[in-house]
Amino acid sequence: MRVVLKLGTSVLTAGTDRLHPPRLVDLVRGLAAVREAGHEAVLVTSGAVIAGWEALGFPPRERTVAEKQLLAAVGQGRLMHRYAQIADIYGMTVAQVLLTADDFRDRTRYLNARTTLDACLARGVLPIINENDAVALEQLKVGDNDTLSAFVANLVEADLLVILTDAPGLYTADPRVDPHATLIPVVPRVTPEIWALAGGAGSHRGTGGMHTKIQAAEIATRAGTPVVIAPGDAPDALHRIVQGEALGTRFVAAGSRLEARKRWILAEIAAGRALLDDGAARAVRERGGSLLPAGIRAVEGTFGRGHTIRLLAPDGHEVARGLSRYSSADLGRIAGRHSREIEDVLGFTYGPEAVHRDDLVLL
Repeated sequence: MRVVLKLGTSVLTAGTDRLHPPRLVDLVRGLAAVREAGHEAVLVTSGAVIAGWEALGFPPRERTVAEKQLLAAVGQGRLMHRYAQIADIYGMTVAQVLLTADDFRDRTRYLNARTTLDACLARGVLPIINENDAVALEQLKVGDNDTLSAFVANLVEADLLVILTDAPGLYTADPRVDPHATLIPVVPRVTPEIWALAGGAGSHRGTGGMHTKIQAAEIATRAGTPVVIAPGDAPDALHRIVQGEALGTRFVAAGSRLEARKRWILAEIAAGRALLDDGAARAVRERGGSLLPAGIRAVEGTFGRGHTIRLLAPDGHEVARGLSRYSSADLGRIAGRHSREIEDVLGFTYGPEAVHRDDLVLL
C-alpha cells in the first residue's frame, strides 16, 4: 500500500506556538512502523512558518505575504533538520521536496515531480513535501497543505490519504458548541450536506480547518483514493488506520483509480472555464462525448493550449474537466461555431474538438 500522510501545524505543535518534539517523535515513529510493515509512505507537512516564527523569537505577526515568505525561508530548514534527526533514529533517510501550483499545472513539471517521488520510494527514502512558500507568488500557490496533500496523492497514485488534525474527524455539528454533535465514521460521497458541516477556518497557527480537509477529500476520492481524517494525538494513529481500524472519518473513494493521464487532469489547477449550452452539457455528461466548439457559449480565464479547464453546465454546475486543444483566445473566437469553420476562422486547426473525450474527466 502507498500512503500519503498530511500533518498540519496544529498537530506538529500539539496546540502550542512552537514545534513539539515529543509529538514529532511519535509521528515519525508511526511512519517508520508503517514502512516496516511493508508499505510506502509520503509525508506532506506544514510547520515551516511556525518554526521560523519560533526561531526569530515570536515577533508580532503582520500576516503579510512578505512576512510569511520570510518565516517560511527561516523555518523550512529547521523543520527538515528536526525530521532528519528523528528519522535517523529509526534508520530512515528523508528527502525534501518543495512544490508549487505550477508543478501540478505544467505537464512536464508534473511528470518530473512524479519521477522524483517514485525514485525516492524505490530507494526506500521518505519524501517530505511542503509548498515552497518562500518563493511562490500568491496567485501561483496551492494555498493550503490539505489541498496539496490531495494533489500529491493523485501525483503518486496513492492507495490512501491520511490527514491527521486536531479534531477527531467530521461531526454532525460543531462539537465545541453543540453537545449533541456526533462523529461521522464514514462519508460515502462529498455532498452539499457534507460541505455544510465544514464550519470555519482553523486556528491562528494554520491555514486550514475542516473546510480545506473536505475539499482535499473531494479531490482525492474523485481520483479513486480513499481519505481518512483522524486525530493526530491518537496513539499510533497512522499505523492503526493503515491496518484497517475505524479511526476518525473515512471518505470512500469514488470508484476505481483513474488512469495516470486523467489523474493529472483532475489534480491540475484549472486555468479557465468554458460555459456550455444544454445540449453540449448533456453530450459530455450523459454520453461521455467530446466537447465541440459549437456547444460553447462563453470562455472565461486566460489559458494556453493543453491547459486544464472547467466545463460548466448552463446552471453553473461543473460537469467535467479537460485539456483544451485551443488557447483561451482561440477558443473564444471559435465558440459557438461548427467544427468545419475552425480553420477558416483561425487559419489553422488542432482538430474538430475543443476538448477530446480522451482528455476529459467527468465529475
